[in-house]
Amino acid sequence: MIAKFLISGNPPKISSNLQKGSCFSGIEESRMVIRRYNPITMLSSSVFTPFPRQQFYRCPFPIFTQSLQPHILLSTTLPRHFTLSFYSNTAQTSTADTPDELQHQLSNSKQSPLKPGLYLVGTPIGNLEDITLRALRVLKSADVILSEDTRHSGKLLHYYNIKTPLLSYHKFNESQRAQVVLRKLQDGEIVALISDAGTPGISDPGMELAKLCADKNIPVVPIPGPSAVVTALSASGLPTNEFSFVGFLPKHNSSRKERLILSANESATQIFFIPPHKLSQFLEEAAAIFGESRQCVMAREMTKVHEEFWRGTIDKAKEAFLAHQPKGEITFLIEGKSTSTDEGPSESQLENELRELIAEGHSLSMAVKLVASGKLMKRKAIYSLALRKFGGQLESEDD
Repeated sequence: MIAKFLISGNPPKISSNLQKGSCFSGIEESRMVIRRYNPITMLSSSVFTPFPRQQFYRCPFPIFTQSLQPHILLSTTLPRHFTLSFYSNTAQTSTADTPDELQHQLSNSKQSPLKPGLYLVGTPIGNLEDITLRALRVLKSADVILSEDTRHSGKLLHYYNIKTPLLSYHKFNESQRAQVVLRKLQDGEIVALISDAGTPGISDPGMELAKLCADKNIPVVPIPGPSAVVTALSASGLPTNEFSFVGFLPKHNSSRKERLILSANESATQIFFIPPHKLSQFLEEAAAIFGESRQCVMAREMTKVHEEFWRGTIDKAKEAFLAHQPKGEITFLIEGKSTSTDEGPSESQLENELRELIAEGHSLSMAVKLVASGKLMKRKAIYSLALRKFGGQLESEDD
C-alpha cells in the first residue's frame, strides 16, 4: 500500500545526476520516493510525523524521476512544499487488476522460452479468473491453440488479449486433425490444447493425441488448472480419501446399468458427469441400483454466478429434481458402499440378482462378475451357485 504525505520545510537539493532507478534519501527518518509534484494545487501544508525507519523498505523499488513535472529542473532546489510516497514493507505486493496488466507482467517474465511440444492447458470451468499465469504464458507463446469450440475459447483469449491462432479439435475431427498436429510438432512448433472447460483429455478430446505424442517421443507437458471433478469432490462433504471418476455414462441401457452396478458396489465415492436433460433418468436408475438411502451431492454451475451444491439422499434428490430440470453443467457424487461386517446376501437374493441380469442379456460370466462386485463373498462361490441354478444357460453359451 502507498501512503502519501505533504511535508513542509527546507527540502534538500536533488543532484543533477539522479538517474532512473536511484534511491533518494534526503530526509533523516525514512527512505522516500518522489512520485508527484504539483505546487499549484498545494494550498496548505500539514505537519508530517516521522515513522520508525524499520517500518519501511530502504529502497524497495526503482525510482522513476521522470514522474516529476517537466518544468522542474533536477539541478535546482525543490520548492518548499512537495509530495512524498512511502512504501511499507508490511504491504502485500500488488496484483494485476486487469487482463492488460497481466499481459504486461507476462511479457516481462524472466521465464525461459517454451520448448517445442504438446501443452495440455487447463482452462476455467466457469469463472474466467480461474486461470494460472503459467497457462496464460503458454497460450500466448504457442504457435497454435487446439480448441474444442473456437467460438467458446475465443472469448477466453479475447478477455486476456491473446492473439494466438485457433484450430478446432473435437471428437468429430480428432482422427483427421491428429496427423496435421503431429506434423506441426515434428517441425518443432509449440502446440497448446484446451477444452471448453477444465483439463483437456478428461472426458474431453485430447487423450488420443497425448497417447500419439507419447508413442512418438514428443514431449507432452501438463499445465495444471481447474477440474470439475476435484472442485466438486473437495466441497461435497463426502469422503475424499478414495474416489472413482466415472464421467459420462454409456448411452446404451444395458451398458449403463452394468456401469452403475459396478459403482454401487464400490466403497469409494463415485463421481459422474450428468447432462441436465438426463438427470431424471439417472436418479431413477441410481435409486434402483444404489438404494434410495445413499447420500449424494449435486454440484451445479460451479464457479459461476448460480453455483449450487445440493446435498441429501438419492430419494430426496428424486423429490427435488424430478419435478423440475435444473440448468447448467452437473457433477453428481454418490457416497461409496458401507464396508460394514454384516452377513452376506442370502442364496435367494443372489439368485434373483443373477436371474435379472441374465434376463437383461448379460452372459452368465458377466452376471456373476457384476453380482460378486463389492460383496464379501468370493466370486467362485457365486459362480458355483450360478452353475447350479442356471447350468442350462451356460451350456447354450458354449454351443
